[in-house]
Amino acid sequence: MIERVIQNIEKVIIGKRDSIEKVLIAFISQGHVLIEDIPGVGKTMLVRALAKSIDCSFNRIQFTPDLLPTDITGISMYNQKTRDFEFRPGPLMSNIVLADEINRASAKTQSALLEAMAEKSLTVDRTTYKLPAPFLILATQNPYEYEGTYVLPEAQMDRFLMKIHLGYPRKEQEVSMLERVQKDHPIETLKTVLFKEEIVELQKQAKLIHVDGALREYIVQISEATRRHPHLLLGVSPRASIDLMKASQAIALIRGRNYVIPDDIKELIIPLFAHRVMLKQNLDMTDVSSTSILIKLRDELPIPTLKYVSLG
Repeated sequence: MIERVIQNIEKVIIGKRDSIEKVLIAFISQGHVLIEDIPGVGKTMLVRALAKSIDCSFNRIQFTPDLLPTDITGISMYNQKTRDFEFRPGPLMSNIVLADEINRASAKTQSALLEAMAEKSLTVDRTTYKLPAPFLILATQNPYEYEGTYVLPEAQMDRFLMKIHLGYPRKEQEVSMLERVQKDHPIETLKTVLFKEEIVELQKQAKLIHVDGALREYIVQISEATRRHPHLLLGVSPRASIDLMKASQAIALIRGRNYVIPDDIKELIIPLFAHRVMLKQNLDMTDVSSTSILIKLRDELPIPTLKYVSLG
């Protein structure tokens, strides 16, 4: 099922299999994804291709400085016929939500996403509404140095399961892209290859993937190392530890195993942790980065010894 989706998206997004796979890992582990890169490399197109590949409801929110919280959550309006207030849902009430250029909206509007991302629900006029399952927010943003952008608050960054980058395509990939879009864009003819019930089933199967006790301890050791590191002002939260375990279960499922191995965890440390840690201010202008610190921690921590058992 996963391979069908990847091949379908690759009709539109060329040479980015790793990024496509990571988005699907987030979907299966019920997390959200932040895609950061310069304009024009295919961030929005990747999300649109995913939405068209899966038979789910989809909404796009274009974040702008004047966007209000009620513009995304919905609003209670008075109905003169029934003489009562009725809820008119906003675009968040969908299976897949594209939050396009999320860092162009004010902190007040961004904070409206926090409940939806963490609790899979939203509250309007003291009434709580459950969001549909499955639910995934795919947010895109331009780097902070671009004009007209805001820095996302730490609480919101922590609610993104992972942050990925697309980058420029290679020369031959860009030539192939030009050939594909010369007449008609492939996004217009993309077909559904997966139903939302299948995604929900994959999410259930991922929870059954075995995680050895030594690997759970290994995940916590990595998290604790970020909290004690002398170059980091802020380490990762316990939520990040939970997310890393869930994502490692999802990647094991995609790779056809019913158990997690250390390499699953090591592969996911950077995309899951790099956006959650914060460098000390005096290191911002040096060649030290959150990624380089995490790579060193990942390589230095001893890999646990597992006692494999038969899982049927």
